Amino acid sequence: MKWRSCKLGDVIKLQRGHDLPERVRQEGEIPVVTSSGITGFHNEAKAKGPGVVTGRYGTLGEVFYLEQDYWPHNTTLYVVDFKGTHPRFASYFLSNLLRNYQSDKAAVPGIDRNVLHEVKVRVPDPDSQKVISEKIQAYDESIENNRRRMELLEKAARLLYQEWFVRLKFPGHEHTRITKGIPEGWRVLPLNEICPDLRDAANPADLEGDTPYIGLEHMPRRSITLHEWGRAEEVTSTKLRFKSGDILFGKIRPYFHKVGFALTDGVSSSDSIVLRPVAEIFHSFALLTVSSDWFVAVVSKTAKEGSKMPRADWNLMEKHKILVPPNSIMVALQEIVTPMIEQLRMLAFANQKLRAARDLLLPRLMSGEITV
Repeated sequence: MKWRSCKLGDVIKLQRGHDLPERVRQEGEIPVVTSSGITGFHNEAKAKGPGVVTGRYGTLGEVFYLEQDYWPHNTTLYVVDFKGTHPRFASYFLSNLLRNYQSDKAAVPGIDRNVLHEVKVRVPDPDSQKVISEKIQAYDESIENNRRRMELLEKAARLLYQEWFVRLKFPGHEHTRITKGIPEGWRVLPLNEICPDLRDAANPADLEGDTPYIGLEHMPRRSITLHEWGRAEEVTSTKLRFKSGDILFGKIRPYFHKVGFALTDGVSSSDSIVLRPVAEIFHSFALLTVSSDWFVAVVSKTAKEGSKMPRADWNLMEKHKILVPPNSIMVALQEIVTPMIEQLRMLAFANQKLRAARDLLLPRLMSGEITV
């Protein structure tokens, strides 16, 4: 490979994104990219694809690549001129550069594009950029394929829950009498009788540094698989212990719909409610219930207004009445959903390994340590 030394501004040109208030957004197919990635869609694009976008602050190092036209939000910087640089290479190159970047000249902790343009870098020739991009892209494509499989599994589980427990088209419903909305043999119970919360506090000083830590920032929206986490060494305040399989419900702004099951033992932010079903037979039912649209909507409506943002109120959540089926229906649900959950677990861990391998390879390719 042939490498040249230059400034980042000679490789790409970055520009601040564009404001897009919620009140002026129109339904469409154009992705709106914020510092957290795609967070919505609009009917108008501000930038042509392919695009490379990064957060201006808060999510330093997060870089998003898009093939299609898009709207870069004002919380981001986006590439307006690739200057002959391979677009995918630009996304990987910028991601690698920003990992440990922090500007002390920015108005707020984050990225000052003018300072960033002056950073000295080394880049390979265009042909090598293409080869490097293809090697890293192979990992990203595998990760994306797994993510799509996870999405389909979760969708199938939600649709099954909707059919059995919302529409009441459960196995044997044709022969079951329903009185005042309650099928014969079913019970109406408060949530805490099948899935109480746990308040097992953990002092960070007593935890191993590599103990998995799940904060609200690690919890995806509208996904039941909590596939990301940090480390306990990153936190200082008291946290809550959880075990693999426990259900975490993000209580700040509950309408963000951050609810899912843990893949490992660990500790969570006190801004989450940790739920553990009273028996394994209730696990799939409890998970799909508390992560359902109707339940999250109920919790959001009864959330307490905090000093800055609404919080889910467990004192109300635990008393909420749940329509609970007989054990035969629970067993049938478990037999279908448990393999789905295990598949989600397997795919999530596979993606973690793929990301680790990719992230190990990326800086070595970008520095020329590994030649192509």
